[in-house]
Formats: sequence, structure tokens, C-alpha cells
Amino acid sequence: MSQLRVLVVGASIAGPMTAYWLAKAGALVTVIERFPRLRTNGQGIDIRTTGVTVMRKIPGMEAAVRAKSTEMEGMSFVHDDGRPYGTIKATGNPDEQSLVSEFEIFRGDLARVLFDLSKDNKNVRYIFGEQIASMQQNENDGLVKVEFANGLTTSEYDLIVACDGATSRTRVLGFGGRVRDHIDPVNSWAAYFSIEQDLLKGSKLAHGYSGVRGRFIAVKNDPAGGNRVILMAIHPRDKRDSTFPFREAMDQGEEALKRFVAQHYKGVGWKTEEVMAAMMGSNDFYANEMVQVKVPSLYKGRVVLVGDAGYAPGPTGTGTTLAMTGAYVLAGEIGKHKGDLAAGLEGYEERMRPIINDMQKIPPMVLGICAPQTAWGIWLRNNIFAFIAWTNILEYAQKFFGGSATGTDKYGLPDYNWVA
Repeated sequence: MSQLRVLVVGASIAGPMTAYWLAKAGALVTVIERFPRLRTNGQGIDIRTTGVTVMRKIPGMEAAVRAKSTEMEGMSFVHDDGRPYGTIKATGNPDEQSLVSEFEIFRGDLARVLFDLSKDNKNVRYIFGEQIASMQQNENDGLVKVEFANGLTTSEYDLIVACDGATSRTRVLGFGGRVRDHIDPVNSWAAYFSIEQDLLKGSKLAHGYSGVRGRFIAVKNDPAGGNRVILMAIHPRDKRDSTFPFREAMDQGEEALKRFVAQHYKGVGWKTEEVMAAMMGSNDFYANEMVQVKVPSLYKGRVVLVGDAGYAPGPTGTGTTLAMTGAYVLAGEIGKHKGDLAAGLEGYEERMRPIINDMQKIPPMVLGICAPQTAWGIWLRNNIFAFIAWTNILEYAQKFFGGSATGTDKYGLPDYNWVA
């Protein structure tokens, strides 16, 4: 039987992870990425539960991740004058994580780790600066004919794997419809960027602050110098499409989006003014709407979804874990049903669906607690959190508010047999 030919679209987290495992299943993998080079910027992301299980199945990956750790020791939540009223720290046990992960790594660093794991494999080829122009599935033999936008030769593949994010163009080409089909907004957006100033004065405890109207800001230490900043703007769930002005600004380009963000955060308090001034000159600014993706099926014909393209979890903190898990399960099920691709895709759907459903659950009240809308709500949240921290019942509270992002891997991922 000939080698399975697979096209993976996207080279962030899900794409390289999928390429690694599919190559181990014996497939010949081409990964295309529309950007001209590997993107090495981005926010801190966590590896949890099944993600830790998958990571430990890859020789050397845990050590590589630890070597690139953000070094964050915890998160202190502060008042307007900078006084902390509660602190969350890591448990010290990677198998029983708190809201602060033992495996926090910047997105770009993890992308590099995963790329390095697969780039020298003879069955994996990376092509940057390329994207799909069109694709057509042959109903007779199932092969997918793909035409490319930037010069790559038109080719046929046995399988197309969409790893190109929540607004996946590949999903639209393979499943039909529009980009925002299957997107479930949570009325929130987030922005990430670096600043040269060290507003924390060397502290490895991140600082988080809430302003009225659901405006949250966190400043973290950057091991390379300066600070990393996360902004989360959380609107009430019952206010329909509150993110439309944000999306309009995003369509106008980075400078317009920066101005929108600065205006939205005007007068928030704490160190926000300094952060906004530094943001305007940041060269790694990135912002996007926070959404969940919910599709009725993870595959259609020979097009399959992995990561945010198929199951973006929104604000649950499990996106990286789901992407790593999905890549492992897809390749494992295809290898398990060698010669029967349809059965492999069905196995992927059946194995992933309960995990997705669990990890997409937004814990009760979590968005309102993270970023209250009113001064009274902030005062109440701050005092409740201070009491929880003081009474040492934080461990139990974190499991309630953290949902499936905390605790252990309870899903029992199978051990697959690999041919390479």
C-alpha cells in the first residue's frame, strides 16, 4: 500500500504537532503556512492534563519545554495602588496543576520546540509563504486536488488537516459555508504584546488588575527582559455581538487596532497608562476575538479539523492541550485503522468528542469573576478572593473555577503503535 499523503495547513501549535505524529504513523506530510516564516511571538500558554500526557510520549519534549519556561512563579491580584489582595501559585506538581500551570511557555517558543521536533524528519516538509487557493475532492477515489496561491505545484492528497485557527479558511473550503459559521462568540477579546520596561522590578510573580466594564490587565516577567502584557476585555454574555467594534478596528490594520485598544483601556487605573504608551511602539502586538468553535463533525470527506479550527475552547485555558491531544489522537487512530482512513477519522471523532465537550465548558461565573463590570462587583470579588486566599481553601476554589484546566488527566488516552 502506498504511503498516505497528507497536507497540513498551519504551522503554529496544532500543525507541527500533527505533522510529528502523522509521520510516526507512516504518513508523508507537507505543512504549509501562509506567513513567510515561523511565528515566534505570542502570549504565555499552558500545557495541561492530556497535553502533559502527550508531551511525555515525545522524547526530550518535556525538557525542551522546561528550558523555555516563562519562569512565572504565580499571579498576584492587585488594587489600584499596587497592593496585592491575593496570590495564586503553582502547586509544584505537574500532575495536579492549579490555575497557574507548571508548564507555561510562550506560544512562539512552543511553536519552535514543535517545529524542531519534526523539521528534520524525512517524511515531513515545511513550506512557508504558501496557502490553498482551491481544493476539490474526487468522489471516486477520495483524493483531494489542491491548487496553491503562491506557486507550489498543484497536487493530490489523501487527507487535508486544517490547523489554521478558529477562523480557518481551510474549514470553509472543505466544509462549505462562511468563516464565522460554527463560531460561538463569548463577547470578549484579548491582546498580547511585549514592552521594554520592567514594571514589576524583577518579580517573577505576574500582577493582575481589574477595571470596570470588564477590563483586565496582567503584566508578566519576560526572561528576555522587560514585560509581557495580556489584556482581556470581557463584555456581558447577554449583550449581543459586543465585539463588533473590535473586529471593525482589526480589519483596519494594526495601528487602528492599537488605537482602539488604547481608547478602550483609557482611565482603567493601576499601571495601564504606562502600558498603553508602551503598547503603541510594540513590534509584537497581537489581538484577537476570544471564541469557541463548535462543529457537528470534526471531518467532512477527506478534510479534518485539529486544534482551534475544530474546537477552539475560548477562555477555558485548554486550547494548547486540546491541539496537542487532537494531533496525537488523529494520527493514532489513522495508524490503528491502517488502510481504512474513514474508520480512522471516525475513531478520531469518537475519541475526541468527550474531551472537547469537557474542555469547552466555561466554569460557572468565571468570566464575571475574572473581570467584573462594576466597581461594586470588583470590590466584592476582591474581598471574596482575599478571604479564600487567607483561609487556604484556594486549592478547592481553583478546581471549581478552573474546570477541566486543573487537576489530572482523567481521559485515559490510549497507547498507539507507531511505525516510525
